[in-house]
Amino acid sequence: MSEGVKTIAVNRKARHDYAVEDTYECGMELMGTEVKSIRDGKISFPDAWAEVIDGEIWLRAFHISENPFSSVFNHDPDRKKRLLLHREEIKKITRKVEEKGFTLIPLSFYFKNGRVKVELGLCKGKKSYDKRADLRDRDVKREVARDFRQGTKG
Repeated sequence: MSEGVKTIAVNRKARHDYAVEDTYECGMELMGTEVKSIRDGKISFPDAWAEVIDGEIWLRAFHISENPFSSVFNHDPDRKKRLLLHREEIKKITRKVEEKGFTLIPLSFYFKNGRVKVELGLCKGKKSYDKRADLRDRDVKREVARDFRQGTKG
């Protein structure tokens, strides 16, 4: 990533379980205590997903732990968070999600110029044989790279 970008967390399991068709950079509507917890890295999103409700995109199953230093004014850790996108992007996403098999999965969370951003992926689930094929392709690429390095050394 470029200047002013600090990665918070990456959902590596999502790229294994889903074929990513398209990605979008989204902002998030957060409370102050949520931002403090995110800065501390206290987030969990193994099964997080997003849905379109009334022309807005909402992030579900995304847990932000409570901040221990903000006593009474803490947030609800499991509330749904609204994602901020342009209207045209939301329309395009809505049309794709209405097709059979597509879902919205958060791929990574990062700070960009001091603001929390989400890389949202428009994904289609992989079958087990697709996952095995991806693992096999990765192993073949690793073997080729290893042979190439051995050839250049001696």
